[in-house]
Amino acid sequence: MKTLCALALTCLVAAPAFGQAPAAPAANPITSSVGGQLAMVKGYLTKSAQQVPEELYGFKATPDVRSFGQLFGHVADANYAICAAAAGEKNPGLNIEKTKTAKADLIAGLTESFVYCEKALAATTDANGGEVRELFGMKMARLAWLSFAVSHDFEHYGNIVTYLRLNKMVPPSSQGRGM
Repeated sequence: MKTLCALALTCLVAAPAFGQAPAAPAANPITSSVGGQLAMVKGYLTKSAQQVPEELYGFKATPDVRSFGQLFGHVADANYAICAAAAGEKNPGLNIEKTKTAKADLIAGLTESFVYCEKALAATTDANGGEVRELFGMKMARLAWLSFAVSHDFEHYGNIVTYLRLNKMVPPSSQGRGM
């Protein structure tokens, strides 16, 4: 009986999919994949920045590391530098980490840095993503630079997760999952 019920449930769930054409692949599947990762980390970081109370923006896990606010500013600065390289543009050099301390200013800087990266990504295709760009004395394909921006953002999201947990807060990536 259990097997029959499980089979019936499977058929009910799967039935709408039968007879439908599969979704068309994205025109630029590699670039679109990087874009999906960028959107994910953007959500995690901006939600974290909004979640942290302003009075904790100066919190440091130890005296020798960046504070919450400095981490958000550092991510924004790095987004500008790395995504400018991908776009073949000059880094705007906003120095957000060193010049902004208020929560609203850091959230704005972080948000605008992601808009800048999204613009660089929008101008990138699988075809032109192999164009070589230089930053930090390294030469890589523009799509590799955008992927590096995502990796860098996730690296610092990991720092922020630790800070959130130390302050009894649930990180955005764990919210809604009963953790």
